[in-house]
Parts: sequence; structure tokens; C-alpha cells
Amino acid sequence: MDKYYITTSIAYTNAPPHCGFALELIQADVLARYNRLLGKEVFFLTGTDEHGKKNLEAAQKAGKSPQEFVDLISAEFKRLAKVYNISIDNFIRTSDQKKHWPSVFKVWNKLFENGDLYRKKYKGLYCVGHEAFIKKSELVDGLCPLHLTKPDEIEEENWFFRLTKYKKELKRKLENDDIHIVPEYKLNELLPILDELEDISFSRPKKDISWGIPVPNDDSSYLYIWPEALTNYISAIGYADETDQFKKFWPADVHLIGKDILRFHAIYWPAMLLSLGLPLPKNIFVHGFITSEGQKMSKTIGNIVDPFKIAEKYGIDPVRYYLLREIPSDEDGNFSVEKLEARYNGDLANNLGNLVSRLAKLIETKLDGELILESRLLENDVVEKIKQVTDDYHRAINNFKLHEAVTRVWELLTFANGYIDEHKPWIKDIEPDHLLKTLTNSLELLISANRLLEPFLPETSEKILKIFGRTKDSKDSKFIVEKTEPLFPRLK
Repeated sequence: MDKYYITTSIAYTNAPPHCGFALELIQADVLARYNRLLGKEVFFLTGTDEHGKKNLEAAQKAGKSPQEFVDLISAEFKRLAKVYNISIDNFIRTSDQKKHWPSVFKVWNKLFENGDLYRKKYKGLYCVGHEAFIKKSELVDGLCPLHLTKPDEIEEENWFFRLTKYKKELKRKLENDDIHIVPEYKLNELLPILDELEDISFSRPKKDISWGIPVPNDDSSYLYIWPEALTNYISAIGYADETDQFKKFWPADVHLIGKDILRFHAIYWPAMLLSLGLPLPKNIFVHGFITSEGQKMSKTIGNIVDPFKIAEKYGIDPVRYYLLREIPSDEDGNFSVEKLEARYNGDLANNLGNLVSRLAKLIETKLDGELILESRLLENDVVEKIKQVTDDYHRAINNFKLHEAVTRVWELLTFANGYIDEHKPWIKDIEPDHLLKTLTNSLELLISANRLLEPFLPETSEKILKIFGRTKDSKDSKFIVEKTEPLFPRLK
């Protein structure tokens, strides 16, 4: 069986989750569910990034120990995955000394043995929001343009990784598409960074930060947050002991990340893997930001939308649908309650919900609640429309354009509603053959659309099958209508 290993980034635990990370989880969930439907053995990983200065400062502000604080916040990210019906296989935490730390130590020791770690003094600007050193040329009016904060001036002696040693090989592999970057224009952003590559700090002095993973054989230093955080992708599947799971699933088929951490995943992480002698990830899918008030939704800035509150108010699948449809998968998109409500009433209630309700009602009243779907009754234009939409749908998902894929599903639903309107099966004296043919083709359109809908709105897809007396495992062609409440009652 083909395997498919997909990861999200791991979320900082300096504050509870917001809609930006919910979007990333939902996008990854669509890909995981889609590949399971293709028959692949899927492993879906997410988790929390719990060390570093940003998390330490948040814990101190809350009057808690770092471990107490990250325990609370990490639990909220687990709850987020549960609330949004995210089909994860594992949740990794970087403070997990049994599962994560042994792989981190193994990585560090291998890098050291390969001569890729050395100590030197360094002076630079450190952005706590990024948990990274940044260049003066990147600042706008002296501030980090992403977090709107002034970076700290830091001078310290750290362990450095010989990133420049892998510069030529990294450039060759990226240009040869050994790591496929989506969208492709992001590759053009990486290449200039490669040209100016410098060795990077892999540790921080304990005197400056008191929360992290200790550097092996160095009592004065903690690991810098990025190398140990990136290691989660192999620690979660058993790199430390080189388990069967690790051998089966590595390399990752997809790292799904936000655009602000691309260089860490497409340059630093592959360079580490080259030093370790491990295969490189196959794809890096880069999504944009959800903007709010004209800026990236950020816990640092404070312009967040609470994903729990909107799920409670509108329902899980309506929020999943809005984020997947309204936010382009590979670009920025603005969050708007007004647009969410418009999508709910227009696309979910009026289109999908109305189609399900009236088709169920027609089968109930015109065919005594039962229809056996016979392929001989299907019309050529219906079959062709289903094929066209399905082909476009698969192509869009394979190109990480989830918003286009779900748009194609609604194109099929709109076609189905139009087909029913044109053939008018509610007419009192309708010919029985015309009635049966019309409802058979209408149902085929709905069921085909629902099949495509499953990775996007799994709960809704299951409800639709149940309305027509089906499950995902049903093998026969009999559909029996069950009484049910409207899928999406209109918002008032």
C-alpha cells in the first residue's frame, strides 16, 4: 500500500490558537482524508512548539512555570484539532522528554560528529516573535514588519551549524525540484536567500534563556528552538530508535506550512537532513495568512479570531467550508464574519441544503421513499458533467488549490439544482419514466458531489449519506430516504 506522510507546522504555545492555525489544520486534514480515500496508508502529524523565549515570557506573564503554561496551551491546540474534526494520527510536543528529546540528541550528536557544529561569538538582531535572528535590512522603521516589534540586540557565543557547507547542493536540489515547492513562485523567493547564505546559530546561552532542551555535553547552552522544533517531523515517527514506522513513513510527502517559515523548512531543515544522510521531504505546501484588520492574524499583534467561538456559533463544517472556499490555499485571504454568513446562507443553506431537502422530499413523496439507482437511466450530459468536475477537482487538489477543488464541487451542486428546475419532477401528472429518470440523474449528481465533498466537510457528507439510507461502506444501489432536520438552517 502507498504511504502518505503529511505534517503541519507545530504551533507556538505562547497563546491559545487562532483561526490562522485552524486553517492550516483544516487544509492538512483535507489532504489526509483525500489520500485515505485513494487507498493510501496515511500518517498525519501536528503538535506544539513549546520552548524558546516567547513561550518563557508568556509563562512568566501568566505567573506559571513554563511547563505548567505550555501544558495548558498545548491542551487547547489538541482541543482545536478535536473540535474541527481533524483526523490526526499523532500529536507531538517538544517538551516530551520520552518521545521528542532522544531524537533531538541523536540529531545534535550526528551533526557534531560530521563536523557541522562549531562555536563562535555572534552579534545580531533577534526577533522574539520569529524566534530568529533577522537582518537590519529586513526592518521597517526599526520594527519587524510581521510582528511590529523592535528586535533585541544580542551578542553571545553560540554553537553554529555549517549551513554554507550545503549551499550548492541545496540550490541544485531546489532548482531540480527534488523538493517541490508550492506555489512555484515561492522558489524564486528562496534562491536569493541561498545566494546570501551564512552559517546559523543552533544554540542559546542558558544565562539568557532558562527554558529549552540542553545541548549534549555543554552545560552552558540550550538548543536554539528551530533545530529542535524541526526535528519533530522525525522524532514523532521514531527516528531515535529507527523504528519500522520511521522506515515506512520517512521522507515526508508534504510539509504544510505558513509562508513566514519557508526558509526554515526549505533551507535549514533540508541542510540538516543532508548532514544526517536522510532523504529530503518531497513537497512543501505554503499557505498564505488569514488577515484581520489589514494585517496577518497574529497572537503577537493581538488581532486574532477565536476559532472555538466561531465554531460554536456557526458549526464546524460551515467554518471549515468558509476557510477552505474563501481563503485561497496559496495566498492571503481576509476573514470576515459578513462573508462567512453569506457563504453559509448562499452556498450551504440555499444550494447544498436545499438540494438535499427537495431531492429527499421528492423521493419520499413521488417514489414512496425508495430509489434504486440504475446507471442505464443516466444521461450523457450528466455523466460528462460529473467527469469534467471530478477531473478538475483532482487536478486542483494535486496542485494544492483546495479553494478551486471545493469550488468545482459547488459547480456540480449548482448544475444539479438547475437540472431539477429544468425537468420539474414535482409536476402533478408527470410521466413515471420521466420522473424516475429525473430523480435518478439528480441523485447521481448529488451523490457524486457528496463523494468529492467528503474530505472537505466530512460530518456533512456523512449526514447526507444517512438521509438517503447509506453509509460510506454501502455496496448496493438502493437509497431509502430517512426523515431528518435541515442540514443548514438559514441564519436570521
